[in-house]
Amino acid sequence: MLIEKFVDYLLLEKKYSKHTVIAYHKDLVSFSEFYLREFGDQDISKSNYSQIRSWIVSLVDQQVSNRTINRKVSSLKAYYRFLLKLGEIEKNPLANHQALKVSKKIQIPFSDKEVDVVLSELEGNDDFISVRDRLIVELFYGTGIRRIELVDLKVGDVDFMSKQIKVVGKRNKERYIPLIPSILHTVDKYLLLREEVLSDPEDKALLITQKGVKIYETLVYRIINSYFSKVSSKIKRSPHILRHSFATHLLGEGADLNAVKELLGHSSLAATQVYTNQSIAQLAKIHKNSHPRNKK
Repeated sequence: MLIEKFVDYLLLEKKYSKHTVIAYHKDLVSFSEFYLREFGDQDISKSNYSQIRSWIVSLVDQQVSNRTINRKVSSLKAYYRFLLKLGEIEKNPLANHQALKVSKKIQIPFSDKEVDVVLSELEGNDDFISVRDRLIVELFYGTGIRRIELVDLKVGDVDFMSKQIKVVGKRNKERYIPLIPSILHTVDKYLLLREEVLSDPEDKALLITQKGVKIYETLVYRIINSYFSKVSSKIKRSPHILRHSFATHLLGEGADLNAVKELLGHSSLAATQVYTNQSIAQLAKIHKNSHPRNKK
C-alpha cells in the first residue's frame, strides 16, 4: 500500500525517528478510517479538500485541540507531497490549507533553586533508584536533551575522556554535548549500580528500570513529575520543562543563541527563540530597575 511506502520513505530516506514515523502513521490511519466510514473508500489518495475538511470538522466536534488537529493535517499534507513526487496524484488537496489558530502557551521553566532542591534530595542516597533518578534530572538540566533522546542513550554514548555525550536526535542527526564534572561523577557512580541490576549483560541501554531493562518514556515522565511536584507549584512539571529550563537559564546567563540552538538540536533558530521569552523578561526587569528615567 501507498501508506506503507510513505512510512518506508520517512524511515529510510528522510531518516525520521521511529517515534515520529509512528505518529505520522497513526494520523494517516485515523483519516483512512474516517474516509472509509464516511465515503465508503479506503484509498485516501482520491480524497479532495472538501472531504478532508469534513474530517477536520469532525475532530473539532470531538474537542480535539487545534494544535493536535494541525499536526494530523500536517501528516496528511506530507503524505500528499509524497504522492505528488511519485506521480500518484496531480495536485495536493491541502496545498492551500490554512492551519487552525493556536494560542501560544507560555512555558514557565523551573528556577535553579527548584532544580537544586530536587538534586539535593537525591544526593544523600546511594541506592540504584536514587542515583539513576538523579542522573536523569542532571542529564535533562545539564544537556537539554529530549525525553526520547534520553531513553535511547547507550552506555557507549558517554565519553569520559572528551567529557561529552553523543545524542541521536530527530532524523537520526547526531550531536555532541559537553558534560559538566558533576554529571560525569553521577554517571560513574550509576554505572557500577547498573551492573548489579542489569538483566541482560548485552543490553547497551544507559538508563534502565529496577527490573534491569531499558527505561521507557512514561516512566521518565513520572520520575520528573514526582520529584518536581514536591518543590514546584507550576502546572507543568515534565521533562520538557527541564529542557526549557536548561535553554532559558543558559540564555539568561548570556549564552549565544546559535550555540544554544546547536545544543538543543534545533534545525532552525526560530525554534530556539521560543526560549528567549524568560531572558527578555529578565532584561526588562533589569532595565526597569537600572535606567535613570525609570528611577525618577
